[in-house]
Amino acid sequence: MGIFQTDGAKLAYEISGEGPTFVQLHGLTSCASREHRAGLDMSGPLSGFQVLRYDARGHGSSTGRTVPEDYLWPQLADDLLNLLDELCPGEQVHAAGPSMGTATLLYAALKDPERFASLTLLVPPTAWQSRVAQAESYRKSADLVERSGIGAFVRVGASVLPPPALADRPKERVPAVSQELLPSIFRGAALTDLPPKEEVSGLEVPVQILAWVDDYAHPVSTAEELQRLLPQAHLRIAETPEDLDTWPGRSRDFVAAHAAGVGSPG
Repeated sequence: MGIFQTDGAKLAYEISGEGPTFVQLHGLTSCASREHRAGLDMSGPLSGFQVLRYDARGHGSSTGRTVPEDYLWPQLADDLLNLLDELCPGEQVHAAGPSMGTATLLYAALKDPERFASLTLLVPPTAWQSRVAQAESYRKSADLVERSGIGAFVRVGASVLPPPALADRPKERVPAVSQELLPSIFRGAALTDLPPKEEVSGLEVPVQILAWVDDYAHPVSTAEELQRLLPQAHLRIAETPEDLDTWPGRSRDFVAAHAAGVGSPG
């Protein structure tokens, strides 16, 4: 495990394998070690790649501050780009990430598109019109944690059914975030949104979008709008655990195609 000092946080990361770099990100309140159990770590089938995983600021083994603005998605994108500058300077990388990880990648690719050979956007979060209600939910969650503790938040979340694609996966109910930082992280999430649509539509990077159905925090509508906006995007939607099981293989094939400089698979 390595530690990288960035503005206001120390990012914990790990690197395995050798070859071109593949970066695996994670979602809100998760961490690098949890994504494999949820079926959202796309690095498993890869061979001949160096895999970089890291915990976003305030998550997992990384540190953070009680400053909501520290957790805006553009800030997380800057963290990623700074980490890449440190660990693989000048290298073009492949990257995948769910939800908050998807948002981080979009902002990072807009800031430095030449840095990315391909993007795999997993379960894109609420955005634009759908972000308003989700932001209010995050603010209420922040208030609940401050008022009643992280246990109260976990109990409320236990009543929420997972999307069908996760029916056979263990549910991680306790956030990989400290009680001290969780309210700030939720308030930061409430303050942020995906980039403006006109900016997204100018992103010329090969993109694979993998979404699932029946998840209010990750609506298919966001994935469909990203497919419409992004010039080089392909979308697949999972409805069952068996569909979800195909994602790592699809990602391997997608990355391999673009690593070889050929077109995206159909």
